[in-house]
Amino acid sequence: MDLEQEEPADWWEVEALYDLCFAPGRTALSSYRLRDDVPPVAQLCLCLWDESEALAGVIRYWPVRVGGTPALLLGPVAVHPTRQGEGLAGLLIRESLRRATRYNWDRVMLVGDAPYYGRFGFQKLEGVVMPPPTNPERVLGLELMPGAWQGVRGAVTRWIDIH
Repeated sequence: MDLEQEEPADWWEVEALYDLCFAPGRTALSSYRLRDDVPPVAQLCLCLWDESEALAGVIRYWPVRVGGTPALLLGPVAVHPTRQGEGLAGLLIRESLRRATRYNWDRVMLVGDAPYYGRFGFQKLEGVVMPPPTNPERVLGLELMPGAWQGVRGAVTRWIDIH
């Protein structure tokens, strides 16, 4: 397996994998509104290529603000259906979080299943409000620096939306 930063030339293949792994209406989710016209954090967007040079998995990150405070929004992460169950999503998550720390990000959030993401240290965020319709029980966060989520509350907004 080769783990590499996503390149612009990978865009179509990455989008095809997301289409394969997620429901057709994935771009209607509230998290996609936070990504509109905002470039992803390129150093953290990773592609995992298998031995036949097929795309086995991908992960992307986007900058957001929580009550005006910078944060990373993890997602989406996807693994090709023929490679699921091999721990590839975990590899992508762990490596990208390691890189996020190296690039001095303090906090990461996502919308997902607490039992799955809890193994990486994510916990339910209190007082962090995603755009509707988002189940608040699925809004999770991880501190990359101790205390990074302390006192961070409010609406999650697009990176370029400064309130």
